[in-house]
Amino acid sequence: MAPRTKLRILVVDDDEDICLYLKEFLTREGYSVSTATKPLDALPEVVDGKCQLALIDVRMPQMNGVEFLREIRSINPELCVILMTAYPSVEGAVDSMKADAFDYLLKPFELDQLRQVIQRAVRERGLLIDAEVRVNRLVGARIRTVRKERSMTLRQLARKTALSVSLLSQIELGKSSASISTMRKTAVALSVPLSYLFDGV
Repeated sequence: MAPRTKLRILVVDDDEDICLYLKEFLTREGYSVSTATKPLDALPEVVDGKCQLALIDVRMPQMNGVEFLREIRSINPELCVILMTAYPSVEGAVDSMKADAFDYLLKPFELDQLRQVIQRAVRERGLLIDAEVRVNRLVGARIRTVRKERSMTLRQLARKTALSVSLLSQIELGKSSASISTMRKTAVALSVPLSYLFDGV
């Protein structure tokens, strides 16, 4: 059986003390945790596909949590997001559900409540994945990011690599592992070293 990876959680809250508090708790719970006090500082982690779950505060000065969630959905539709707020409203709850938030936690919340919500997310979303699936997703996300940076469509990449659009789409979504030959063709077409596609994986 392939080894299981440690669940990686991203915490985004403009209050640094809350970020540190949640990081300490979640690390003790056995999760790998990264934090950001600004949504835009957290975007690289979302783009790279390194985290499986995000805890995001709703009220932040740079970009509110629901706006950030919509931005996340355009980049990483699979990321499980839990919103947190000290200023609950019916409108806010509706907006968060429309943006596909997994849950909506009211601050201050008990740590046991957070623990239960995360455990439910792990069960319902199948967040604990094996190492091979994780690598496929990270490499796929990297290819998609580089392709978009080069303003290249999947069809254009398919022409340059002589690979099918269907195969490239499956690779980008992390649903198919690519052979070394396929990865080499893709790297050449994107004008990046082959090693770059695996960097940080």
